[in-house]
Amino acid sequence: MSDDLQARFETAAQEAQKLPKKPDNTTLIRLYALYKQATAGNVTGSRPGMADFVGRAKYDAREKLKNYPKDKAMQDYIALVEKLKKG
Repeated sequence: MSDDLQARFETAAQEAQKLPKKPDNTTLIRLYALYKQATAGNVTGSRPGMADFVGRAKYDAREKLKNYPKDKAMQDYIALVEKLKKG
């Protein structure tokens, strides 16, 4: 992974906090999953129970990215943030 990619990723993470319009829930979950895959790797632990809708959605989104390369997760995260910034 290049230092440039890491720097662009960190910038995108900061910019995601300041988006002009809050993304829909599906997009927020995608952002979360890409961010976590890029920073923490594969999801661990057990899937949250039926009553924890948000936790379950986050877990499922991360599970879909299992073994997804860190660099690719960063690139996809950056691209998604750029798309959201343009509106």
